[in-house]
Amino acid sequence: MILIPMEKPTHIVIVPSPGFSHLLSLIEFSKRLIHHSNGLQVTCMIPTLDSPSEPSKAILQTLPSTIHSIFLPSIHFNKETQTPIAVQVQLAVTHSLPIIREALKTISLSSRLVAMFADMFASDALICAKELNLLSFVYFPSSAMTLSFCFYLPKLDQTFPSEFKDLTEPIEIPGCVPIYGKDLPKPVQDRTGQMYEFFLKRCKQLHETDGVLVNSFKGIEEGPIRALVEEGNGYPNVYPIGPIMQTGLGNLRNGSESLRWLENQVPNSVLYVSFGSGGTLSKDQLNELAFGLELSGEKFLWVVRAPSESANSSYLNSQSDDSLRFLPEGFIERTKEEQGLVVPSWAPQVQVLAHKATGGFLTHCGWNSTLESIMNGVPLIVWPLFAEQRMNAVTLTDDLKVALRPKANENGLVGREEVAKVVRKLIKGEEGREIGGRMQKLKNAAAEALEEEGSSTKTLIQFADNLIGN
Repeated sequence: MILIPMEKPTHIVIVPSPGFSHLLSLIEFSKRLIHHSNGLQVTCMIPTLDSPSEPSKAILQTLPSTIHSIFLPSIHFNKETQTPIAVQVQLAVTHSLPIIREALKTISLSSRLVAMFADMFASDALICAKELNLLSFVYFPSSAMTLSFCFYLPKLDQTFPSEFKDLTEPIEIPGCVPIYGKDLPKPVQDRTGQMYEFFLKRCKQLHETDGVLVNSFKGIEEGPIRALVEEGNGYPNVYPIGPIMQTGLGNLRNGSESLRWLENQVPNSVLYVSFGSGGTLSKDQLNELAFGLELSGEKFLWVVRAPSESANSSYLNSQSDDSLRFLPEGFIERTKEEQGLVVPSWAPQVQVLAHKATGGFLTHCGWNSTLESIMNGVPLIVWPLFAEQRMNAVTLTDDLKVALRPKANENGLVGREEVAKVVRKLIKGEEGREIGGRMQKLKNAAAEALEEEGSSTKTLIQFADNLIGN
């Protein structure tokens, strides 16, 4: 009997940077890629700071058998050095390179290892891909506008010697609406700082990859995608494959309470308030938001976190359930019967946004949250906190015109009267109705992009075919 050797399975490796939102988006991308490919195997190598979060462990338990996951040994930083979180997540990847390198060699013994994917802040991992002659790709979980800016930043760095926030004229990024320097991503707001140095390095690394897959589509970002895909501007290949977002129910802790409460509300009457998996407000701002929601008279479902002076303090750490004690005295008692529901730390956002009672979303403008609102046609109040969220806010207000943006006072706080005014305008006002109509058109465009013959599906299928045939 002649034994015919079995062909090795085609294998790819993905490396997210620490943080649940980046892991979630990369996992959903992997599931979509697996679905549209034939026999592809995936290993997800996850760098960690301290210990893996419970949401991260929970999402990995839902994976199909073709996606394997490995938590890499935790990297610990001396808390006294006060290294910014954005720098920590990148250094965690860099310090994990020896382990990633050995794991790739082990996988290649039993599989046909063809490519590595990393998110932008994990792009140091692609050094290992180059060493083994693998294709290297960045999966970009943010908007095409942000990607266009990242490609353009090295040139911008050479063009303007001053701080970008001090520029009096808006910056023209290829394919994008003009944007003022103060609305550029947080890491570039201080060009003398360590965060800027790291961010600029990541932007330069984008130019060295075999391609970038961006979580967007032409129906919401026609200008940026045309500049990236059709005009090229000398960039690597860009593949718009969005919207990619969580589709499973996940862990419904607190979920049943939120969804039961929504069942008793009339359609389009509730404002959902959440600042994502990592956003936090100061104590003063938390109070003003609470009083503003109460003053508006509109229904609300609010996910509350303990206050902090650092806007991204809970990005890597889950909050305890005692966050409600920081709300103004008597607030819960005054609002719980007729007006609102307040839940600590977490709610099933995908299900809340899909619920017929939800009529608006006050959001920090993380791109995952933005896409989830678009997929469900929910109009927005934008409240950006960190990262690239100010850029997303500009896209939503100035370009797509599907959001309202409250104005801060001279102290940098959004006052209660401003909160109340904007909430009423979105939920009951004429401008809110117009925004809702435009958001419905975006919802339809997103659905079309994901159809069998839709632009994003066709792009991903062609990409997967090329990957396996490589």
